[in-house]
Amino acid sequence: MKSSTTSIADIAHDISYHAKERIKKFTSLSAGQQVEVFNLFSPHVQQTLLEGVPLKILLTFISHLDLGEAERVLARIKNKQRRRRIALLLQEDLKEKAEYFLRFSPRAEFNLLSFNYILLPSNATISRVAEAIDHHHKETGRFPEVLVQEKGVCVGEVPAGTLVRERNNSTLKKHVIPVVSVHYQDDVKEIRKVFKKSNKHKIVVLDTDDSVVGIIYSDDVLKLFKDDPAESLYDFAGVDDAEHVDDTVLSKVEHRYKWLLINLGTGFLAAYVVSLFENTINEYVLLAVYMPIVAGMGGNAATQTLAVMVRAIAMGEVSLKHAKNAVRREAGAGLLNGFIVGVVVAFSASFLNHSPLFGVVVGVSMVVNLVIAGFFGALIPLIMKSLGKDPATSATIFITTATDIFGFFTFLGLATLLLV
Repeated sequence: MKSSTTSIADIAHDISYHAKERIKKFTSLSAGQQVEVFNLFSPHVQQTLLEGVPLKILLTFISHLDLGEAERVLARIKNKQRRRRIALLLQEDLKEKAEYFLRFSPRAEFNLLSFNYILLPSNATISRVAEAIDHHHKETGRFPEVLVQEKGVCVGEVPAGTLVRERNNSTLKKHVIPVVSVHYQDDVKEIRKVFKKSNKHKIVVLDTDDSVVGIIYSDDVLKLFKDDPAESLYDFAGVDDAEHVDDTVLSKVEHRYKWLLINLGTGFLAAYVVSLFENTINEYVLLAVYMPIVAGMGGNAATQTLAVMVRAIAMGEVSLKHAKNAVRREAGAGLLNGFIVGVVVAFSASFLNHSPLFGVVVGVSMVVNLVIAGFFGALIPLIMKSLGKDPATSATIFITTATDIFGFFTFLGLATLLLV
């Protein structure tokens, strides 16, 4: 990287007149410096860099441009495969960041993030800004926000009124005013707090390196916060939230029968597991008395975990991609709760049935089942969400199936090994 005392013009001159080292010198610059010097090059030098700079570095450079400029730069890359590869990587990166950022509201959609802006270096003149605005307006039919960056970092904006008043040769650096910003990976609570406290009409969303991801208009976001829906009791009952008390019988059946059929199918799976241990149950009939306790405790623990996860998903606090810690904590909580409940039930079963070994079987089964409840109670709603399904309405059936199948298998399997 060049010394901070070296001007951008000197860096551009040095790169332009050292053809053999041009790519090496350009790639040694920070992405911000690359953005600043690129427009000082001749079209020939620009083309040389676009064709020769390594893909990863070129991708970082282009990601620091506004979408309109990025599109124009991409169009100049002659190698179709290289151009298509960069475009796909940019789209995937932008989509991933936007989706992660928009977790601040369960109803926030991708189009809430606006790209109606131009991003120019602080040394750009008013005349250049006018050209960029004109080009943007011809392409989109909208007048853009004017954001200013210095060394690849967004330093503020220039209001439209200033652009009209100032001389054409005046640079943006003299007229920059601060702009409210958040980073796309900031904590959800912090993002919501910034939106609610801001008296500005827009907020800039930044990447980890302070480059611009997009802008959001505050009014649009505040409308979401005002109408944020609470979790519906219908969701936990497996009933469509479009159903109402005065709906017709056929309408109610239409809303419910699919989930009931799925539940029936999963119930047969649990019954099949029990049938594998028919001989064990026949020899030790007392097992049948405790089976509902094992299944019921697993179901209750899973419902507790599900309630926490659905709330976290609705608030955008967790996703499948970042689920490792959440799943581990819920499984850990299941383990500790399992020991507490397992000890109680083991002593109770031993005392009531005069069989310490039977108490051990019930107690260990309880521990295993509550760990399973925590694990699947956390993981399944995240999977359903990633598949585009409502985690509250769809996850309950599969979680109950998991706790029943693994719970019965553990309980009856241990009984077969230790009691029969």
